[in-house]
Amino acid sequence: MEQVVLLDDAGRAVGIEPKATVHTTDTPLHLAFSSYVFDPDGNVLLTRRAMDKITFPGVLTNSCCGHPAPDELLTEAVRRRLRQELGIDVTDIEVVLPSFRYRAVMDNGIVENEICPVFRVVYDGPAPVPDPSEVHDAEWMDWTEFAEDVVEGRREVSLWCREQVLQLRQLGPDPLAWPVASVSALPHAAPDRS
Repeated sequence: MEQVVLLDDAGRAVGIEPKATVHTTDTPLHLAFSSYVFDPDGNVLLTRRAMDKITFPGVLTNSCCGHPAPDELLTEAVRRRLRQELGIDVTDIEVVLPSFRYRAVMDNGIVENEICPVFRVVYDGPAPVPDPSEVHDAEWMDWTEFAEDVVEGRREVSLWCREQVLQLRQLGPDPLAWPVASVSALPHAAPDRS
Protein backbone atom coordinates (compact mmCIF):
# COMPACT_ATOMS: atom_id res chain seq x y z
CA MET A 1 0.00 0.00 0.00
CA GLU A 2 1.42 3.38 -1.03
CA GLN A 3 1.89 5.88 1.77
CA VAL A 4 2.49 9.63 1.77
CA VAL A 5 4.53 11.70 4.21
CA LEU A 6 2.48 14.22 6.18
CA LEU A 7 4.14 17.57 6.93
CA ASP A 8 3.86 20.50 9.30
CA ASP A 9 4.02 24.07 7.96
CA ALA A 10 7.81 24.06 8.27
CA GLY A 11 8.11 20.98 6.02
CA ARG A 12 8.96 18.52 8.80
CA ALA A 13 7.51 15.01 8.72
CA VAL A 14 4.70 14.51 11.24
CA GLY A 15 3.32 11.14 10.15
CA ILE A 16 2.25 8.98 7.24
CA GLU A 17 -1.11 8.18 5.70
CA PRO A 18 -2.20 5.81 2.93
CA LYS A 19 -2.24 7.54 -0.45
CA ALA A 20 -5.64 5.99 -1.12
CA THR A 21 -7.26 7.92 1.74
CA VAL A 22 -5.22 11.13 2.08
CA HIS A 23 -7.04 13.19 -0.58
CA THR A 24 -10.33 14.47 0.85
CA THR A 25 -12.08 17.81 1.31
CA ASP A 26 -9.64 18.39 4.21
CA THR A 27 -6.39 16.97 2.78
CA PRO A 28 -3.47 17.41 5.18
CA LEU A 29 -0.25 19.02 3.97
CA HIS A 30 2.01 16.32 2.53
CA LEU A 31 5.20 15.81 0.54
CA ALA A 32 5.09 15.43 -3.24
CA PHE A 33 7.11 16.31 -6.34
CA SER A 34 6.58 17.60 -9.86
CA SER A 35 8.89 16.89 -12.77
CA TYR A 36 9.35 18.45 -16.18
CA VAL A 37 11.01 16.14 -18.71
CA PHE A 38 12.92 17.87 -21.52
CA ASP A 39 14.57 16.45 -24.61
CA PRO A 40 18.01 17.76 -25.67
CA ASP A 41 16.31 20.41 -27.85
CA GLY A 42 14.40 21.90 -24.93
CA ASN A 43 10.98 20.44 -25.77
CA VAL A 44 8.88 19.57 -22.72
CA LEU A 45 6.89 16.36 -22.28
CA LEU A 46 3.29 17.18 -21.33
CA THR A 47 0.78 14.67 -20.02
CA ARG A 48 -2.97 14.53 -19.67
CA ARG A 49 -3.97 12.82 -16.44
CA ALA A 50 -5.99 9.61 -16.76
CA MET A 51 -9.75 10.15 -16.82
CA ASP A 52 -10.34 8.03 -13.70
CA LYS A 53 -7.75 9.69 -11.42
CA ILE A 54 -9.18 10.71 -8.03
CA THR A 55 -7.70 14.20 -8.30
CA PHE A 56 -7.93 16.38 -11.40
CA PRO A 57 -8.82 13.66 -13.96
CA GLY A 58 -8.21 14.50 -17.61
CA VAL A 59 -6.27 17.68 -16.83
CA LEU A 60 -3.26 18.66 -18.96
CA THR A 61 -0.19 19.07 -16.80
CA ASN A 62 3.58 18.70 -16.51
CA SER A 63 5.40 15.44 -17.25
CA CYS A 64 4.89 13.60 -13.99
CA CYS A 65 3.84 14.21 -10.39
CA GLY A 66 3.89 11.89 -7.43
CA HIS A 67 4.58 11.24 -3.78
CA PRO A 68 7.79 9.83 -2.31
CA ALA A 69 7.42 6.88 0.01
CA PRO A 70 8.58 7.39 3.60
CA ASP A 71 12.42 7.65 3.62
CA GLU A 72 12.58 7.58 -0.21
CA LEU A 73 14.82 10.16 -1.88
CA LEU A 74 12.79 12.59 -3.97
CA THR A 75 15.09 11.96 -6.94
CA GLU A 76 14.42 8.23 -6.61
CA ALA A 77 10.67 8.90 -6.43
CA VAL A 78 10.91 10.95 -9.65
CA ARG A 79 12.81 8.11 -11.33
CA ARG A 80 10.35 5.47 -10.07
CA ARG A 81 7.22 7.36 -11.15
CA LEU A 82 8.58 8.25 -14.60
CA ARG A 83 9.29 4.57 -15.17
CA GLN A 84 5.83 3.57 -13.89
CA GLU A 85 3.77 6.28 -15.60
CA LEU A 86 5.66 6.83 -18.86
CA GLY A 87 7.93 3.81 -19.26
CA ILE A 88 11.10 5.93 -19.43
CA ASP A 89 14.34 5.40 -17.54
CA VAL A 90 16.07 8.62 -16.52
CA THR A 91 19.29 9.59 -14.77
CA ASP A 92 19.57 13.37 -15.26
CA ILE A 93 17.33 14.69 -12.43
CA GLU A 94 17.95 18.08 -10.81
CA VAL A 95 15.87 20.20 -8.45
CA VAL A 96 15.04 23.69 -9.74
CA LEU A 97 12.22 24.86 -7.43
CA PRO A 98 13.01 23.20 -4.08
CA SER A 99 10.28 24.76 -1.93
CA PHE A 100 7.28 25.03 -4.27
CA ARG A 101 4.01 24.74 -2.35
CA TYR A 102 0.40 24.90 -3.47
CA ARG A 103 -3.17 24.11 -2.52
CA ALA A 104 -5.84 23.37 -5.14
CA VAL A 105 -9.53 22.54 -4.74
CA MET A 106 -11.52 20.54 -7.31
CA ASP A 107 -15.12 21.39 -8.17
CA ASN A 108 -16.25 18.47 -5.97
CA GLY A 109 -14.30 19.83 -2.98
CA ILE A 110 -11.39 17.36 -3.07
CA VAL A 111 -8.18 19.17 -2.11
CA GLU A 112 -4.53 18.85 -3.12
CA ASN A 113 -2.28 20.33 -0.42
CA GLU A 114 1.41 19.77 -1.05
CA ILE A 115 4.94 20.93 -0.58
CA CYS A 116 6.02 19.86 -4.02
CA PRO A 117 9.64 20.45 -5.11
CA VAL A 118 10.01 20.75 -8.89
CA PHE A 119 12.62 18.79 -10.83
CA ARG A 120 14.06 19.18 -14.33
CA VAL A 121 14.76 15.89 -16.07
CA VAL A 122 16.69 15.67 -19.34
CA TYR A 123 15.82 12.60 -21.37
CA ASP A 124 17.15 11.33 -24.70
CA GLY A 125 15.73 7.87 -25.19
CA PRO A 126 12.88 5.82 -26.65
CA ALA A 127 9.43 7.35 -26.96
CA PRO A 128 7.38 7.28 -23.75
CA VAL A 129 4.82 4.49 -23.33
CA PRO A 130 2.15 5.91 -21.00
CA ASP A 131 0.41 3.68 -18.46
CA PRO A 132 -3.29 4.33 -19.26
CA SER A 133 -4.26 4.04 -15.59
CA GLU A 134 -2.09 7.11 -14.91
CA VAL A 135 -1.72 9.03 -18.18
CA HIS A 136 -4.41 9.50 -20.84
CA ASP A 137 -1.89 10.80 -23.40
CA ALA A 138 1.48 12.52 -23.70
CA GLU A 139 3.01 14.96 -26.17
CA TRP A 140 6.24 16.89 -26.69
CA MET A 141 5.99 20.66 -27.12
CA ASP A 142 8.41 23.54 -27.49
CA TRP A 143 8.95 24.91 -23.97
CA THR A 144 8.82 28.59 -24.95
CA GLU A 145 5.57 28.16 -26.86
CA PHE A 146 4.02 26.11 -24.06
CA ALA A 147 5.03 28.57 -21.33
CA GLU A 148 3.73 31.53 -23.33
CA ASP A 149 0.43 29.72 -24.00
CA VAL A 150 0.01 29.03 -20.27
CA VAL A 151 0.85 32.58 -19.20
CA GLU A 152 -1.40 34.13 -21.85
CA GLY A 153 -4.29 31.78 -20.99
CA ARG A 154 -4.33 30.04 -24.38
CA ARG A 155 -3.66 26.62 -22.85
CA GLU A 156 -5.46 25.30 -19.77
CA VAL A 157 -3.30 23.28 -17.42
CA SER A 158 -3.46 22.11 -13.82
CA LEU A 159 -3.34 24.84 -11.20
CA TRP A 160 0.03 23.63 -9.91
CA CYS A 161 1.49 23.51 -13.43
CA ARG A 162 0.38 27.08 -14.11
CA GLU A 163 1.96 28.34 -10.88
CA GLN A 164 5.14 26.36 -11.58
CA VAL A 165 5.42 27.70 -15.13
CA LEU A 166 5.23 31.27 -13.79
CA GLN A 167 8.14 30.53 -11.44
CA LEU A 168 10.15 28.46 -13.94
CA ARG A 169 10.09 31.28 -16.50
CA GLN A 170 11.90 33.44 -13.95
CA LEU A 171 14.84 31.00 -14.10
CA GLY A 172 15.53 31.97 -17.72
CA PRO A 173 14.30 31.24 -21.24
CA ASP A 174 16.33 28.04 -21.78
CA PRO A 175 15.15 25.20 -19.52
CA LEU A 176 18.38 23.29 -20.10
CA ALA A 177 20.31 26.22 -18.61
CA TRP A 178 18.17 26.78 -15.50
CA PRO A 179 20.30 26.94 -12.35
CA VAL A 180 20.18 23.90 -10.11
CA ALA A 181 18.92 24.70 -6.62
CA SER A 182 20.64 23.63 -3.44
CA VAL A 183 19.27 20.43 -1.91
CA SER A 184 19.50 22.21 1.46
CA ALA A 185 16.46 24.24 0.34
CA LEU A 186 14.30 21.10 0.04
CA PRO A 187 11.71 20.49 2.77
CA HIS A 188 13.11 19.15 6.06
CA ALA A 189 11.29 15.86 5.46
CA ALA A 190 13.15 15.18 2.19
CA PRO A 191 15.97 12.64 2.74
CA ASP A 192 17.82 14.24 -0.24
CA ARG A 193 18.84 17.15 2.03
CA SER A 194 21.54 15.16 3.79
